[in-house]
Amino acid sequence: MKKNDELDRIDHAILRELQKNARLTVTELASRVGLSKTPCQLRMKKLEEQGYILGYVALVNQTRLGASHVAFVQVKLSDTKSNALEAFNEAVRQIPEVEQCHMIAAGFDYLLKVRTSGMEAYRQVLGEQISALPFVLQTSTYAVMESVKDIESHLLD
Repeated sequence: MKKNDELDRIDHAILRELQKNARLTVTELASRVGLSKTPCQLRMKKLEEQGYILGYVALVNQTRLGASHVAFVQVKLSDTKSNALEAFNEAVRQIPEVEQCHMIAAGFDYLLKVRTSGMEAYRQVLGEQISALPFVLQTSTYAVMESVKDIESHLLD
């Protein structure tokens, strides 16, 4: 590897291959990126230590598990001082149906990705949990009709 955080083409190749299939053996990964096993292991370890590889996960088919309904929710807060933002951030992390939460520079404050089993379950999460989060003033919901490109389809192409 180059000095500290500089990645070369082999590092990028390792990251691409692991994103496609994190279950590759080191030997197979090394073969795909043009290295022998030991240098490949050393590069992987360095990529982990430097924070390029955060972990290894399984992509789960949420639809097969009964969680096929996805909605995006715009959230506007009544207060955006640091303590209000921290309170909201901590509370939203406790809602398992919220897959993603992003603070946004727009006419609203947060964008949430929420996954549930259906509209009825979503209404319950919205009404009982999201709307009850600290400092929530207003929400707007956008129901997903079809996922054209998501993490699974992007990585598995």
